[in-house]
Amino acid sequence: MKIAVGLSGGVDSSVAALLLKQQGHEVIAMFMQNWHDTTGTLYGDCPWKDDLAIAQLVAKKLDIPFHFIDLSAEYRQKVVDYLFSEYEKGRTPNPDVLCNREIKFDAFLQAALELGAEKVATGHYARIEQVKGEKVKGGKEENTLYPSPFNRLPVYRLLAGIDPNKDQSYFLCQLSQEQLSKALFPIGHLHKSEVRKLAAEAGLPSADKKDSQGICFVGKVDLPVFLQQQLAAKDGDIIEIFPSYYQQLPPPQDLKEISTPYSYTISAGKKVGTHHGAHFYTIGQRHGLHVGGHKEPLFVIATDVERNVVYVGEGQQHPGLYRKGLLITAGEIHWVRRDVEMTVGEQRRYRVRIRYRQPLQAATLHRREDGMYIVFDKPQRGMAAGQFAAWYDGDELIGSGVIH
Repeated sequence: MKIAVGLSGGVDSSVAALLLKQQGHEVIAMFMQNWHDTTGTLYGDCPWKDDLAIAQLVAKKLDIPFHFIDLSAEYRQKVVDYLFSEYEKGRTPNPDVLCNREIKFDAFLQAALELGAEKVATGHYARIEQVKGEKVKGGKEENTLYPSPFNRLPVYRLLAGIDPNKDQSYFLCQLSQEQLSKALFPIGHLHKSEVRKLAAEAGLPSADKKDSQGICFVGKVDLPVFLQQQLAAKDGDIIEIFPSYYQQLPPPQDLKEISTPYSYTISAGKKVGTHHGAHFYTIGQRHGLHVGGHKEPLFVIATDVERNVVYVGEGQQHPGLYRKGLLITAGEIHWVRRDVEMTVGEQRRYRVRIRYRQPLQAATLHRREDGMYIVFDKPQRGMAAGQFAAWYDGDELIGSGVIH
């Protein structure tokens, strides 16, 4: 099989190419350049020219063809512009999830297919398993929700990587069945230490390269500086909300109330400082507030971009940091496994995570006309609009959506 490997210059994609070559596939290397601007980028992080040089050396070592592709226009339009737009609205986007959905397994995939590749492989720590679809309720042969009989088609299961410290299935939570049918994750069954060992044994130039950090293809950034490319700085007040505020609130009565974020007014707290733009902050953030005089650190508990106010609370256990429920609006629900999609009025138990590396949390999903309500067994810390919630059945990622 002819397979295009997204060779980034890192050890993970290098070993992915190595394994596929050892398995006898016709492997070609493709290096993506998706970002040129260094504004806000911290020096020394993710220098693409160094990555390119290493990727070329790896391809030469493996004796595979090397292709360079510039997808920076698509990346800016589909990922970076989205990032700016979300922050401007006071939301917290996850550009890595969008990068996988819109670039690696869309624009990049199309370019690979044009080069004659049948599939695209990456160095993600995740696994894919092909099975038959679930039988439709009632024993019917066809799922009447869709024109195609899903139980007759192959279904691609997206599974967590074997290494619990490196599992990257969350970043792939928006992929479709069509995208998964063209994807390969050759190192998903390995631990990171094994990947490093294989790279060293094969003498790959990337064997000792450190893992990249920060925004996908941009690198580690000073976020306010990066965002100021399009979002203007604007001074505003930091208001501290005290725990006694929550004692006055009536307990939530229904799913909607459980899933509605706390809202505040300036009069509900005390001014303790100033900031340079509410859209530069996110819920749960600790650094960058520059407010002293507290025994414990202050954390952002809410932002109001319209009034340019940042609300904070003192201490890790501040009640404003915790919520039991969230809503994913109907148009934002994505099923990786469409053959097990929930119908309106149905509820199910799944395990859910709302950020990368968060341990899976027990929760009940309630499908309603206006969307999916997720109610956790235990309150969750730092739940931010714009982030993705992903739900799992065992180690299989079933679906995901953007937190409202």
